Amino acid sequence: MKRITVLLAEDHTVVREGLRALLDAEGDIVVIGEAATGRQAVALTRKLRPAVVVMDLAMPLLNGLEATRQILKAVPGTRVLVLSAHGDDAYVERVIALGASGFLIKQTSAHILARAVREVESGNAFFSPSIAKRLHNHSEKSPDRVALLKRKGVRLSSREAEVLQLIAEGQANKQVAAELGISVKTVEKHRQRLMEKLDIHDTAGLTRYAIAAGIIESSVQMTIV
Repeated sequence: MKRITVLLAEDHTVVREGLRALLDAEGDIVVIGEAATGRQAVALTRKLRPAVVVMDLAMPLLNGLEATRQILKAVPGTRVLVLSAHGDDAYVERVIALGASGFLIKQTSAHILARAVREVESGNAFFSPSIAKRLHNHSEKSPDRVALLKRKGVRLSSREAEVLQLIAEGQANKQVAAELGISVKTVEKHRQRLMEKLDIHDTAGLTRYAIAAGIIESSVQMTIV
């Protein structure tokens, strides 16, 4: 019997263990790796090449959206299934524009999760029922909505998005440099380019932008004034 290989990308250990137990209980699905950060998810996908990555959006160091973009570029044969507590239209639209194969909210049952994994591995799209209904309504009103999102593209480069997230998480230039394996001077250049591109001129402003854009959750930084 063919077994579908899965990588779990979720920063909460108890949730990750629960997902593993649910999927391992299915005879045709096997979890071959677990990632606690977005950066680890990208690295493990490159190494293990799972059929499906189950990806949380609110990941530290590298958020799930950027991790999804890097995974689909590096390992195009892998499907990404987003599993998130946030199912609002803005998140769903960005996930679709990036090329993810599905989007489930975390209240999803084990049966639906397993079905979604099978569907996306087969090359189909799969969404939680409530999300699928909204997408259907949107498509009837504006059939070119998703195509328009894809044409608009992502405003920041992959490296800029990485630097922005780490800055917004409160890391100093030296820490960002160590995390990304680049020089402090290069980090400073990226920071300056971000401020110019976004017309934002302080760290607090960059953090607010990162929250508004869904790059980090508002709970990550509680001292913004």
